[in-house]
Amino acid sequence: MKRLQLQRWSSSVLSPRARAGSRLHQQLYSTGLRLQSTASPLQSETSIPDDVEHVDIGDPGMMRHVRRVHKRKTQLQYPSPPVDAAIKSPKLAALHARLYLPSRLPVQTLARTLVDASADRNADFNNEALATLGHDLLTHYTSEHLLCNYPRLPLSVIFAAMYAYVGPKTLAAMTKEWGVDWATVPGGEVDPGLLQFKRIDPGTKVDEVSQLQSPRPYAAQKGWRMTVSSKIFYDDEFGDAIKGSAASNEGVTTEMASATFVRAVMGAIYLHAGRPAAKRFFEQHILSRHLNISELFNFSQPARDLARLCARENFEPPVAKIVSETGRKSRHPVFVVGVFSGQDKLGEGAGASLAEARERAALAALKGWYLYSPLNPRVPSSMEEEGAAPWKPAHVDVGEVIV
Repeated sequence: MKRLQLQRWSSSVLSPRARAGSRLHQQLYSTGLRLQSTASPLQSETSIPDDVEHVDIGDPGMMRHVRRVHKRKTQLQYPSPPVDAAIKSPKLAALHARLYLPSRLPVQTLARTLVDASADRNADFNNEALATLGHDLLTHYTSEHLLCNYPRLPLSVIFAAMYAYVGPKTLAAMTKEWGVDWATVPGGEVDPGLLQFKRIDPGTKVDEVSQLQSPRPYAAQKGWRMTVSSKIFYDDEFGDAIKGSAASNEGVTTEMASATFVRAVMGAIYLHAGRPAAKRFFEQHILSRHLNISELFNFSQPARDLARLCARENFEPPVAKIVSETGRKSRHPVFVVGVFSGQDKLGEGAGASLAEARERAALAALKGWYLYSPLNPRVPSSMEEEGAAPWKPAHVDVGEVIV
């Protein structure tokens, strides 16, 4: 019986119809397809060459196999996966459900957020436009949250808090938490659920990539002092000098590509689901992270800064007084010092010496002033909600003490 089956199989292989299908299979694999454009047009399962359409194989199964082979062949010529491949990707469906994205956001747009500009230079198929919109939304919502909830924060602390909330390192960590994997090399045959970008060559220094020219380097060459005002006008939202992204042919780092992906997701939600969905996504994934702002302060001379603050606010000069002490003549003394302005105690600190306790008390007083938060603060974007209460002007402080 096995010998009879083997004879039937061998005779079918040697049949003229099978030999014609084999020659066509080899022809499809041996013929090279040249890349005509960097775009990623839609492909259909029945798109096969004209010569394949006129070949009479006679076997429907062989014809379907030829179509599948040609589809895999043609996908290799595109820099990013075709749009229709996103519907069949289980990774995209899982990511859409894991992030609880709105149903109005299609998986095709979610697949586009995973294609970096370094992988596909065509603006119609990469995430550059979506990332630009998402970046503006993230920085806008974060800045209004910080300024309305902590109106007295120094500018340097605001820059540090902005970086902690929506900086590239934070967004890259979010990409890992969302379970997004990276493609080794971008291409049309890659699963659309993978983050695709061109990596920078090993040994390349990130600081040496092409940068956009900004007025700040010119000011630095002239020897002008980099003040707080210069950071507002010349620097980015994190207080750093403005730099341009690397060119598409040079590649990007994994951190840059991951941050661009998160920003693109924010922009896609805003376009497809509207402002309420984007604001809700921001609150669930950005503001839900705990940030201890009190640890971002770095005062070099807190006693001097406190004295200048009291002079500006017309308070009585601060005076340090011992509140309690123990073990003065032992090996481990502890002193508790309070800083008073008249009858009001501004802060209290403990230390192994009087000088250390006085510095900590002044630092506690400064933090108590700058970390002031009004009751029931509201942000300007809350007026976009339906049925919002009348707007009450937010508290605007004089600002930090410039020394």
